Amino acid sequence: MTDVVLEQGDTLVIASHNPDKLREIAELIAPHGLKAETAAELGLDEPEETGSTFEANAELKALTAAIATGLPALADDSGLMVDALDGAPGVHSARFAGPDRDFTRAMREVEKRLVAAGATTPDKRRARFVAVVCLASPTGKAETFRGEVAGTLVWPPRGSGGFGYDPMFQPDGCERTFAEMSASEKHGLSHRARALAAFAAAKLAARRTP
Repeated sequence: MTDVVLEQGDTLVIASHNPDKLREIAELIAPHGLKAETAAELGLDEPEETGSTFEANAELKALTAAIATGLPALADDSGLMVDALDGAPGVHSARFAGPDRDFTRAMREVEKRLVAAGATTPDKRRARFVAVVCLASPTGKAETFRGEVAGTLVWPPRGSGGFGYDPMFQPDGCERTFAEMSASEKHGLSHRARALAAFAAAKLAARRTP
């Protein structure tokens, strides 16, 4: 549990250098009256993600930023977990894209592995997007919040919106992939939106508690 109490107008350091992720997080926290400064804007280096879980990596990034800046920091670690691949790529989702963040290549790699595993029908192509956000304070305390959304992987990829694996992920109950949705539609469904909603419910409610 962190010792951070958030008020409207407070600034959070967003501990990410991923411009797409930064944009999504800023859009999702803005309605709560919170402001965002990015790790890149503050000249912070990206720590090596050595954790074996989303929680561990999110905490590592958030604590690094909070201690370096003296400000509360919010970090996200997220990825795609594919049932037929025993949960891969999981915490290695970004690494599938390589140093140049080529998610077209990453999606092809996932598809290649699915075909090799015999997962060629929708019932065998089940997957989950997972996001864990961590709020950390400069005192070294941290708290995590998890969001998930289940769906099916499609091939070929569809849509030009979103980022990462969005073009091949069709959430349950929808006929379109995340990449075929508007930003507002995706925000109503996504794993990151759910994780940040849990964060907001816990930390913004705390400020109203006598």
